[in-house]
Amino acid sequence: MASGFFAILDDIAALMDDVALATKMATRKTAGILGDDLAVNAEKATGFLAERELPILWAITKGSLINKLIIVPIALLLNAFVPVAITYILIFGGCYLAYEGAEKIIEFFTKSKHEPSGAATQEEQPVPVTIQEESKIKSAITTDFILSVEIVIIALGAVSTQQSMIQIITVSAVALIATVGVYGIVALIVRMDDLGYGLIRRTKNAGPLAKVGNLLVAALPVVIRLLGIVGTFALLLVAGGIFTHNIHFLHDLYPGLPGIIKEFVLGLVAGLLVAAVVTLAKRIVGLFNKPQTT
Repeated sequence: MASGFFAILDDIAALMDDVALATKMATRKTAGILGDDLAVNAEKATGFLAERELPILWAITKGSLINKLIIVPIALLLNAFVPVAITYILIFGGCYLAYEGAEKIIEFFTKSKHEPSGAATQEEQPVPVTIQEESKIKSAITTDFILSVEIVIIALGAVSTQQSMIQIITVSAVALIATVGVYGIVALIVRMDDLGYGLIRRTKNAGPLAKVGNLLVAALPVVIRLLGIVGTFALLLVAGGIFTHNIHFLHDLYPGLPGIIKEFVLGLVAGLLVAAVVTLAKRIVGLFNKPQTT
């Protein structure tokens, strides 16, 4: 019985070694998308009141964990029984990411046209902060869902030749690392000003640590603005990458063009097309919902 027990321990140790190697390989292959995920989610998690940043970030993190709990088993089942469905899911998700990125660019260039006049501003009722927060949290979790699908699929592809148990444990580990790692770093970014103020108070604004504190405080607005830009580009690049890797025609299109330019252009074009369709659909619905005058 003792020999059997040690044999089981040996099998478990061997499995863990295989899982560790597979997880390392899968994490390396998802590093690029994780970087984009960080930029996108950091941009989504900023812009709130200071005292609400961590509670909102925690709400988004919980939503991300639920996303992974949904995605991982479905991805494993689809990969085993209907692998072609994964491609269509990725392309649909890519269209959503492209639309989000293009919408930000459109909003940037058209916001001056939609700025309300002083009279209109006084008449309009301000949107409650709670509703704004709920809307941003929902948007962040939805975007996280699409990015999580991409991460899980890439991780699954990296271990597709391994046995089922290794696939399950590896993909689950990568999903957990992605959530904890990305949102842990985001939390550090959004609270860097608090760290700066703490250094300033502790050193009474004197010495090298105080300079570091002032630098952190001054850098936060710049970092947030950069995250907004980088997050938008990341959305389009991820979307373009999905199209390039899953649509053979686009993969073979302009092979001499640098990949990052090709993916950005494809993401932007797709986003603008989806934005046009969404705008047209809203106008058609608006015509049908327009109140009839007698």
